[in-house]
Amino acid sequence: MKGIRAAATVVTLTGAVLLTGGASAPGASADSAVHVVLNGAFENRPGELVDVDVQGVRPGAPVTVHSPVFGSRPVPLAPYDHDRRAQGHHGRPAVAMTARPGAYPLAVRVGGRTVARDLVRVRPQKPPSFRLSDEDGVLRPGERFALWFDDLWPGETGSSFTARSPVLPGPVRLVHDPRGSHWNNPRMFTGTVTLPPGAKEGTYKIVLTGPDGRARGERTVAVRAARPGDGDYLGRTRGPAFFTGPGGAGRARTDGPAAAGGTVNVLWHDASPDPGEEDRLTATSPAFEHPVPLRRDESRAGDGDDPRYFGPARIRRALGAGEYPVTVVSHHGRVRRTGSLVVTGAVGALGPSVPGASALGSSGPGSSGLGVSASGGDGSGAGTVVAAAAGGLGAAGVLAGGVLLWVRRRRRVGGAGR
Repeated sequence: MKGIRAAATVVTLTGAVLLTGGASAPGASADSAVHVVLNGAFENRPGELVDVDVQGVRPGAPVTVHSPVFGSRPVPLAPYDHDRRAQGHHGRPAVAMTARPGAYPLAVRVGGRTVARDLVRVRPQKPPSFRLSDEDGVLRPGERFALWFDDLWPGETGSSFTARSPVLPGPVRLVHDPRGSHWNNPRMFTGTVTLPPGAKEGTYKIVLTGPDGRARGERTVAVRAARPGDGDYLGRTRGPAFFTGPGGAGRARTDGPAAAGGTVNVLWHDASPDPGEEDRLTATSPAFEHPVPLRRDESRAGDGDDPRYFGPARIRRALGAGEYPVTVVSHHGRVRRTGSLVVTGAVGALGPSVPGASALGSSGPGSSGLGVSASGGDGSGAGTVVAAAAGGLGAAGVLAGGVLLWVRRRRRVGGAGR
């Protein structure tokens, strides 16, 4: 799929020359350069938009773009002035639907004079296509996925389309998002949907219809829960582990106690969680005032310690000293791991409690963490490990509640049933 491209071309011409034989064009600065940045200027299809950004022209000067790829008329650019460092002229003209494949010249003019030139390349048209984000055609119950309909074709109309299937919770409306990653295709329609966690296994057709009810596309998907031998059947879980104090998970130690009435963070790792499970992971313990939702730490996506999840737990104030079990259940009950949390003293004896979120962003010394003895991930109790939380957790990423995913590819090994 075609998303926002980086600046493809930059044409820099000094104001003293400006392609005019030494005479400055009206509105162009004689001591600055004219920059033309074309986003999406290579291999456009007819009907797609080209983002044109011209900088270096004085405010108030009329700026137009001329190219046969946009038609016979000049395209006026609108001035913008976000701040002193972001001034220029901008527009998004569309490649003519009649444009044939090839390279087309583009000229930027100020006051009737050309100040910069570039090229716009056009590739052939392609018929409308309906696609799903999971291209292998296998979906898990509870999985969230995206649908795309690329309708950029001469004569096509309609502002929205609808996907239906017995496996979907209801009709899914596909619309165009002009501020999304497909801004340059005005006839790209997208939508997302989550399969019900209890969706029955089987093969299903997803049919896309237009506003007139006519079928416009069809995809076949297989819905199947993870089975023994699949890499995501039990995932690759570690935890639960714990940390407290301003040092965060990166300074976790095994010698730090939790205080009754204080806060401790529960840390959980799973390299292949069940679809939709990220909204359901919970840590429970008789030591906690309430069950603790575990949320994905979005700040650690690039450090090799992802996916990981955490949540701050408030320790009961009247709790007596001792060891208390902390349990996390995942993979629809197939994985159950229990660790031991050591609680000694009260919050007054150990100093003020540190809220979980505020502990994540700092890296100062003097932090303390808690070790955990965890039973086997399959509920058998086989094998005991002592784990310490590793790597700092960023508060901003942890607390962000935005939608993750359009698509997160599952990591599976073995390939069973694929």
